[in-house]
Amino acid sequence: MKPAIKPVPSRYKNPLSKFKVTRANACVNCLTCVQVCPHGVHWDSGGKIQMPRDNLCHGFACMNKDCYCVDQCPSRALRVTLNPVYDVLGDRRWTADLLLSTWHMAETASVPGNNLEYKTGDSGGGFDRIELILPDKKVKASEKEKVSTSLLLNRRDDGRIKLEIGLPFYGGGMSFGSVNLGTMLCRARAYSAWESLVCTGEGGFPEELIPYQDHVITQVATGLFGVREDTVQRVPMIEFKYAQGAKPGLGGHLLGDKVTPAVARMREAVAGNSLFSPFPFHSVYSIEDHQKHIDWIKQINPRALVSVKVSTPNDVDMVAVGSYYAGAHVIHLDGSYGGTGAAPDIAKKNIAMPIEYAIPKVHRFLTQEGVRDKITLIASGGLRTAHDVAKAIALGADGVVIGTADMVALECLRCHNCESGRGCPRGIATTDPELKLMLDEDWGTQRLINLFSCWRDQLVGFLVKWGMKSITELVGRTDCLRHLDYEPSSEEQ
Repeated sequence: MKPAIKPVPSRYKNPLSKFKVTRANACVNCLTCVQVCPHGVHWDSGGKIQMPRDNLCHGFACMNKDCYCVDQCPSRALRVTLNPVYDVLGDRRWTADLLLSTWHMAETASVPGNNLEYKTGDSGGGFDRIELILPDKKVKASEKEKVSTSLLLNRRDDGRIKLEIGLPFYGGGMSFGSVNLGTMLCRARAYSAWESLVCTGEGGFPEELIPYQDHVITQVATGLFGVREDTVQRVPMIEFKYAQGAKPGLGGHLLGDKVTPAVARMREAVAGNSLFSPFPFHSVYSIEDHQKHIDWIKQINPRALVSVKVSTPNDVDMVAVGSYYAGAHVIHLDGSYGGTGAAPDIAKKNIAMPIEYAIPKVHRFLTQEGVRDKITLIASGGLRTAHDVAKAIALGADGVVIGTADMVALECLRCHNCESGRGCPRGIATTDPELKLMLDEDWGTQRLINLFSCWRDQLVGFLVKWGMKSITELVGRTDCLRHLDYEPSSEEQ
């Protein structure tokens, strides 16, 4: 059942925007701008004009139209310019347009119409160089109702729960300490509303998550922080984290600034001391050891599924098939574009294989081995949009995991200070007891519900255009994709 969608404006009085609308003193309060603007930029209260809502402005797209307020203003008091803040917002992967468009989707549950690029970034590679080939076909509402986006996670027919989620994506691990408890609760409540899952990360299982435990994945990482029998027994799925795509070979990092007394109690550590997970499980050096690990968890929780999260080395296909024969239900590939607060740039940019190479490599190998239909392949590592989700599935994944997009929906600025206890200006990744009060849980939950609704609507629209009735039909359909690096140039044509 689809959760309720409600508009959730920015928590700030003057939200960031692409365009800046300036009203000069020459304004005579005639309200002409209120009448001609169809987007709600100009508004009045009791017949008195108010400050423009810049974030709703479509900017120069309105030029030469009857709705262009600058031309329609009889006193020439209005001016529309590019907001100077826009030029310094974002980065090549998460451009200013992608940030603003994600905020718009989280606020309205609809794609932006105000000249914002919401499909790709500007990285010059990865999914930004892959396009969906969509037929030019109008989508009817009645056709959308017949499309399923559900994803079955257990294909082994081994007597364990037949866990099915309502979306082809779930929430990646963000631990207590890397983000605050309020952020974790926003995610847990939103994914529960959509009948999906969210991972605790390696920081333990806070008791506040117990009401949502049927939609929580608990993580067993190399540091074993917060891992107890009772937490493993609560959940429908347990994730072994062997490596992270943003920092393979380096383990996990939580710097001392974020290890508050509450975080230290959860992790059974000392407040103020940096915490490091080793890269390997020191009890696992072979597939046989790996199988013993999985058997151990299966004995503790006889109903749960087991997911294995690995990074993407050259032999990731052998790792995947080994995990299948060890008894895993889900293989989670984490590529090199993933976001994390404490990974050095040299690791994020130079070690793991990009996820768009790893997915088809593993998909083909599992197919050749004859086990592809018996295991669920999940991909993560820098998926930012509904278009990225569709591309990953068309390359061969069954579904994806997202993380940074959740933070952006909560108005993350991508300022890259996640590793600092007081460094997050939006109160999302902070562990500071004062700064975390900036984030209201009801507000954040609804923003995420809205974003997921918008993404699902886009995915359903893609499937209808391709004549598909289920997201599972898209798996491995590379004929639905076009790589721009291999398109003939205009000179060659």
